[in-house]
Amino acid sequence: MDDALQGKLRVLADAAKYDASCASSGAAKRNSRAGGLGSSDGLGICHAYTPDGRCVSLLKILLTNYCLFDCAYCVNRRSSNVERARFKVDEVVSLTVEFYKRNYIEGLFLSSGIIRSPDYTMEAMVEVARKLRQEQGFRGYIHLKTIPEASVELIKAAGLWADRLSINVELPTDESLSRLAPEKQAGSIRGAMGRISERIIEAKGERSKSGRRAPAFSPAGQSTQVIVGADESSDAALLRNSGALYEGYGLRRVYYSAFSPIPDGSQVLPLKAPPLQRENRLYQADWLMRQYGFAVEEIAGATEGGMLDLDVDPKLAWALKHRERFPVDVNEADRETLLRVPGLGVRAVDRIISARRHARLRLDDVGRLTSSLKRVRPFIVTADHTPTRTLDRADLRARLVEPPAQLSLFG
Repeated sequence: MDDALQGKLRVLADAAKYDASCASSGAAKRNSRAGGLGSSDGLGICHAYTPDGRCVSLLKILLTNYCLFDCAYCVNRRSSNVERARFKVDEVVSLTVEFYKRNYIEGLFLSSGIIRSPDYTMEAMVEVARKLRQEQGFRGYIHLKTIPEASVELIKAAGLWADRLSINVELPTDESLSRLAPEKQAGSIRGAMGRISERIIEAKGERSKSGRRAPAFSPAGQSTQVIVGADESSDAALLRNSGALYEGYGLRRVYYSAFSPIPDGSQVLPLKAPPLQRENRLYQADWLMRQYGFAVEEIAGATEGGMLDLDVDPKLAWALKHRERFPVDVNEADRETLLRVPGLGVRAVDRIISARRHARLRLDDVGRLTSSLKRVRPFIVTADHTPTRTLDRADLRARLVEPPAQLSLFG
């Protein structure tokens, strides 16, 4: 790699680190011959995790950090005093192929600032994906961050080459978007998300009828990102917004990105970043909505003043506010009820249901099926364990709170 290209990679990989929606969950591996991952120390390589725990490495870059827009929260906004760079289409194609051949990465995450026009920028991004697929025979994962103001035809083309498409809603309310990003329109963002959702559903139907001969369209679905802490929105408002997006557009994921103060930032922005634990709690709450059957209002209703408890995870917070629903008998309770027990994850619950078919479970048996027995114990009944007045203890919350883990914004 020559010095000029390496310099671009340094700038545009760093500029891409603020985009959190970088996971390849939901996409089938396109190349069955791919081996294990190699070195991932290079610039622009990020790690993402699939639901089954598999770690994948992606080349995560911007096509350019030049931008026509002047969004107050964005380090790459028009008025920002940052070093600028721009990749050529063939440079991105070459970098992706070479990194993939060296086993550094399994795919590409490509976003961009807006240059000349939304269509001009989107066309270049689509061309990257097309050249990788058609000219290079690239079978790895591709995630394109699409531009809502781009033409319908370009977004349709993007879905033919990419495994996943995403459009950032940026902020949880239309009012905040209008104030902090006046050149963006909430209506155009939702309209583009709706069109992608409709096309994904149509493509699945076409493939079902034709025996999978019809072309796939964004087979890993679509996702979005929302910035946390750049405006006054509460956690409850963020979760309600996410719930509406999941229900209305069939999103695979909503990513939460903690606002980070930027150089020469606007005076309308906070001077300090929100606690990173807040971002973590939102992800945990989001997981409860998607994987554990919790309704949005169940989680939002367990908040204090609309904010999630930073010391207690949302599932435990809900259980402490609904102690009348516990303890539950692990030998009798249905799966939905067991999933609400603090400390029991999906795999632990499935193991409990499988094991209890053969014998009545004791406390030690549950301990072998989960690593969180201390947290589980006050909320369950087993063949040899019935908690006596544990749930009535005023200090139960304090006894179950664990020391906060070290968090990193870009870890």
